Amino acid sequence: MAVDHYENFPVASILLPRRLVPAVEAIYAFARSADDLADEGNATPDERLAALEAYERELDQIDVGATSSDPMFTRLAGVVAQYRLRLAPMRDLLSAFKQDVVTQRYADYASLLDYCRRSADPVGRLMLALYGADDADNVRESDAICSALQLTNFLQDVAIDLEKGRIYIPLEDLARFKVSEAALRAGTVDAPFQALMRFEVERTRALMLSGAPLAKRLPGRIGWELRMIVQGGLRILDRIEHAGYDVFRRRPVLSAPDWFMVGWGALRM
Repeated sequence: MAVDHYENFPVASILLPRRLVPAVEAIYAFARSADDLADEGNATPDERLAALEAYERELDQIDVGATSSDPMFTRLAGVVAQYRLRLAPMRDLLSAFKQDVVTQRYADYASLLDYCRRSADPVGRLMLALYGADDADNVRESDAICSALQLTNFLQDVAIDLEKGRIYIPLEDLARFKVSEAALRAGTVDAPFQALMRFEVERTRALMLSGAPLAKRLPGRIGWELRMIVQGGLRILDRIEHAGYDVFRRRPVLSAPDWFMVGWGALRM
């Protein structure tokens, strides 16, 4: 699987301890394939939901210690047993992917954060569990980082999501800044749109920074991994600002100089 196809997993990171690679790969395979069921191919919504419900039944089998005929779930079951992982984060991921099939708009920020709680936060929770560092304070700050990363992806990918018929900017914010869906589809970058994006970027940056102390508190590789993740998310937000918020024609990506700044920012933390 192409690692960059699912942004939140550090599968290829040199900072990931080799002993955890098989576990992370097993969880990644589950999450990536489930996300593809919701998004890729030409299946109907009913077919997508049925496929995701089949994944839920496989988790039920793991929960009761039954053996699966699917090698991916057999491997996942071994990781769950070895690290005593809770299945709730994986069920939350499936819930979010099912929501992607049927929900294309979010009325307000609270409902969007609820989606992030299930689509992004489980990744951080599972990683913390693998490291044996999933206490309440760590989980709270990890959730802030993961939700901020998800929101950053949404801001970066406004045009891409529109092609899928989805808008992940809360409708209440569009109304507040007087930005219409038609203007989004036209790729209009005017003063109202820039004000909207400035608001979204600043709110997302504040959320990211609220979780950043976790990266300084965790020791060793996981701490450095998290520092790079936080700085990478912040750098994308900076790039959105530097592009004048034109994410339609200048979608921000990190170049070599950006990665230098990410590394320097991680060191300064």
